[in-house]
Amino acid sequence: MVDLLIASPLLTLFLTAALGTLLGAVPFGPLKFGAAGALFVGLAIGALDPQLGQGLELVQSIGLALFVYTVGLASGASFFQDLRRQTPLIIGGVVLILLFAVTAVAANRVFGLGGELAAGMMAGALTSTPALAAATSAAGGSAEPAVGYAIAYPVGVIVTMIIVTIVARRPLPAKNDPNPNNLDGLEACTVAVEHPMRVSEIPGIAEIPGSDTGEVRVSYLQRAGEVSVASPSELLREGDRVVVVGVPDAVRTAQEALGSRVEENLVHDRSVVDYRYFIVSNHELVGRTVAELLIPLRFDGKITRIRRGDHDLLPTAEMTLQLGDRVLVVVPRERFGEVSKFFGDSERSITEVDFFSIGLGIAIGVAIGLISVPLGGGMGIALGSAAGPLLIGLILGRMERTGPIVWTMPMAANLTIRQLGLVIFLAAVGLASGQAFAQTAFTLTGLTIAVIATVVLTAILLLLWWWNRVTGMSSARAAGAIAGFVGQPAILSHVNSLVDDSRTNSGYAALFAVGIIVKILLVQAVVAL
Repeated sequence: MVDLLIASPLLTLFLTAALGTLLGAVPFGPLKFGAAGALFVGLAIGALDPQLGQGLELVQSIGLALFVYTVGLASGASFFQDLRRQTPLIIGGVVLILLFAVTAVAANRVFGLGGELAAGMMAGALTSTPALAAATSAAGGSAEPAVGYAIAYPVGVIVTMIIVTIVARRPLPAKNDPNPNNLDGLEACTVAVEHPMRVSEIPGIAEIPGSDTGEVRVSYLQRAGEVSVASPSELLREGDRVVVVGVPDAVRTAQEALGSRVEENLVHDRSVVDYRYFIVSNHELVGRTVAELLIPLRFDGKITRIRRGDHDLLPTAEMTLQLGDRVLVVVPRERFGEVSKFFGDSERSITEVDFFSIGLGIAIGVAIGLISVPLGGGMGIALGSAAGPLLIGLILGRMERTGPIVWTMPMAANLTIRQLGLVIFLAAVGLASGQAFAQTAFTLTGLTIAVIATVVLTAILLLLWWWNRVTGMSSARAAGAIAGFVGQPAILSHVNSLVDDSRTNSGYAALFAVGIIVKILLVQAVVAL
C-alpha cells in the first residue's frame, strides 16, 4: 500500500485531503478541526515513509496562494471600512502578536528549541497557516516549523475555545462601542401618515445620495386607493399609507414620526406592485452603489433589501453591489422582465469564476511578496507567497473593480476556492512533515512546546480581553477580536453561537487580516533569531 502511495503522489494528496476532511468534521465536544484535519492525517501518512512528502513544494505554494488571496478579497471592504473605528483594537492586537514573538524567541533561548520549532509553535498556537508557510520558507524548507505548528495548533484552538466561552457572556462597559441594530432582523410594517413629510426627511432614512448610513426605507405607497412605489423625493400626505422596512427600533421611530401603525399590510396586495429577489450576475453592476443604479428612475421601483451570503442587509444609497448578491426589488409587476435583464438574474453566471482576474491578482501578490527588505548580516524579510497575495487581495477587495476587470467574486465561489486551497496546502505540509513530527511530538521537546503554547496563549488572550475593556469595546466585539487574533474560522463560528451580535464579525475582520500579515513577518524574525 505504501509503495502505491509513493508511486502516485496525486493519489496520496487527495486521499489525505479526503480523510482529513472526514477527521475535521468529527466533533470533539464544541470543537471541530475543520480543514486542519488534513494536516493531522497528512502527518500520520507522511510518517510511514519519507518519500511520501517529497516534491510537494509547488502544490503547497498554489494552495496557500489561493487561500490567502480569497481571504483578502472577502475581507477587503470591511477591513478598510472599519479601520479608523477599530484602530485601538488593531494596535493592541499587533502589540500582543509582537509580545508572543518575543516570548517565542525567549523560549528558544531558555529551552533550546531552535528558531524553526519556536516559529512553528507561534504559528500553530495562533493557528496561522500562512505564517507556517513563511516560517518554512525562512527555514529553507525545513520540516521543523510544521512540527512545532502541528503540536501547538490543537492547543491554540482548544485554549481559545475555552477562553471565549468563558468571557463572551461577561459584559464589558462598551462606552465606545454602542450596540448597533442587528440588520439580520429586518421587519416591515404599514403606517398611516398623519404628519406630512418627504421620504428623505423620515428619521433614519437610508435613501439619501452620498450617505452610507440609515436604518429604514419606504417601499409601498397607497394614495387614494392606488398602490405605487414611493420615490426618495416623494412628499407623503396625510391619509397616505406606506410600508416602512428596516431595523426594528428604527422602524418604530419612523412610524412614530409619520403617524400610526395599521393592521393592514400593503405588502399582501401584489396585484399592481410586486416584489422579488433578483441575482446580481451582471458584471457591469459590480462595485456600483445603490444610488448609481437609478432604480426609481429606470423602473419606478426600489431596492429594499440585499441578501449577501446568510445575511439580510438594509441598502444605503452608497452601499455597493457584489456578484451573487440577491436584491429585493419592489416594482410594478409588468416591469419584472426589465429588472431581471438589468441585474442578470442568472444562477449559472455567478458560478463561473473569472480566472483572468484571479490569476492576475495572485501574480501581482506573488511579485510583491518577492521583494525582500535587508536586515543586515545577509538576512532579509519579505511578505512572501503568503502575505503578498493577502495584501493585494485586501486592496483589490476594497477596489472591487478596475475598469472592465472585476476583482471580487461571488461569496460561494470565494469560499469554495478558499477551502480547496487550504485543504491542499495543509495536506501537502502534513505529508512533507510526517517523519519529523513522529520523531518530536511524543518527546520531552514536544511536551515543552505544548506547555509553552498553552501558558503563553492563555496570558496573551486575557491581555487582549483586558485591552478591549480599557478601550471601551463591547464583549461581543472583544470575543470576535479574540477569534480574529487567533485566526481560526471555527472559533468565530463558536462565538457566533454564543453571541448574536454583528460586532463579533467586525472585531474578527479587524484583527484577522492585519494579524496574518504581522504573524508572517514576525515568524521569519523568530526563525532568524
